[in-house]
Amino acid sequence: MELLAVQLKQEELCTVKDLALQHGVSERTITRDLQLMREQGLPIDADRGRGGGVRLDRNWGVGRMNLAYPEAVDLLISIAVAEQMDSPMFLASLGSVRRQLVASFSPEKRHKVNRLKARILIGSTASTYVQRTINPPPKRVVQALHQAFIDQGSLVIKYQREDLAESKRTIEPHYLMLNYPVWYVIAFDHLRNGPRTFRADRILSADMTGEHFRLLPKDAFQETLDRNGLLI
Repeated sequence: MELLAVQLKQEELCTVKDLALQHGVSERTITRDLQLMREQGLPIDADRGRGGGVRLDRNWGVGRMNLAYPEAVDLLISIAVAEQMDSPMFLASLGSVRRQLVASFSPEKRHKVNRLKARILIGSTASTYVQRTINPPPKRVVQALHQAFIDQGSLVIKYQREDLAESKRTIEPHYLMLNYPVWYVIAFDHLRNGPRTFRADRILSADMTGEHFRLLPKDAFQETLDRNGLLI
């Protein structure tokens, strides 16, 4: 329905028949989706005259976004990261946005989001050498790491060290740390039976195992952070 809402806002008038043809569904399906959108509060106007159609009020938009819970969590965490980095640019309204997002959550979900935020650490800026060697990690790796971090689920990863040697590990991603612009995964490594730090862009593949872990305190990882020269 998101694509349908965007189309209705951008175009003057769309007939149900044309919408059904464009989206490859029946007119009945389009009619049902339009009704659901109205029930969700979207101001859909209908012109029943000759050559008429339906459209979404163009003034609708800002302040009326309907975010799914995972999307709201991601946005809230992104705001928290920006605030922790203390950048002077574009932060004037972030506090207001954050408060509105938090207010939309139930107390239980607020607690969950606060726990997630506490697991994201902001360190110092990465060295020039490190910045020259970074590459964007594969999208599938980012998605798996994101899900495992939120769900406290373990991952099987293929990891490439600086000397290009590769190894297969089962890890528990307890914390994420940003040494701008490089992200690190602070994890319990089952291969080494202890805490280890992995550069996210050196993870070549990642798959969920279906197993979950109990969160360890940050202090349990301080030694490995010190060993890797990562400063919080």
